[in-house]
Amino acid sequence: MNTVPERADVEREGEEREVSARRLADRVLSCPDVAGLSRGPFGVVATYLPGGQVAGVAVRDDAIEVDVVARYGRPLPEVADLVRDAIGGLAGGRRVDVTIADVVTDDSGRND
Repeated sequence: MNTVPERADVEREGEEREVSARRLADRVLSCPDVAGLSRGPFGVVATYLPGGQVAGVAVRDDAIEVDVVARYGRPLPEVADLVRDAIGGLAGGRRVDVTIADVVTDDSGRND
């Protein structure tokens, strides 16, 4: 029995991760209380893909990490809950960790 993944399987997994990360980012950015995505304090919150990355969303085997810049107004725990709800079924049963990286009072959301 061959335990080494076939190249096609690895490529398909990478494509699925890319589509998943981009869809997750779009859903998060659709939340009215989210001004943008953040790469986190050390710049590592991202899904790294061949030829690019999706900043602010890290899709891992067991969890999804999302770092957001929130708009001032709504209590931050509620913003985190809204982000989790927006992701919904896209999480595929994984734990969703939401970090509020910053709060802004205008629409100058960061994508750093």
